[in-house]
Amino acid sequence: MSERIGFIGLGIMGRGMAHNLLKAGFPVTVWNRTEARMAPLVEAGATAGSSPADVAVQSDIIITCVSDTPDVEAVILGDDGAIHGVKSGSLLIDMSTISPSATIAIAEKLNA
Repeated sequence: MSERIGFIGLGIMGRGMAHNLLKAGFPVTVWNRTEARMAPLVEAGATAGSSPADVAVQSDIIITCVSDTPDVEAVILGDDGAIHGVKSGSLLIDMSTISPSATIAIAEKLNA
């Protein structure tokens, strides 16, 4: 498989989704603010990213799965956010539960 997947947020849902992507044969780079949560996925074959921006640099598709709007804004738009590493043509999928207006605002900043 040629698409490189980045996964940001390895809580209960994110950990399982990232693991299933690995099992399906995708190369996956992971990041979580609690570093220890990356270890089982790295042992299963994932690469550990040093920041959300680093994950974006290494990925064609970036998936975020974090708690709420401030967390999504931090991992995408923050100082080390994915926006600082995302390449033109990349796909960013947010699996977090946030408002449509927040999603639109983040998308506008990514497309600026």
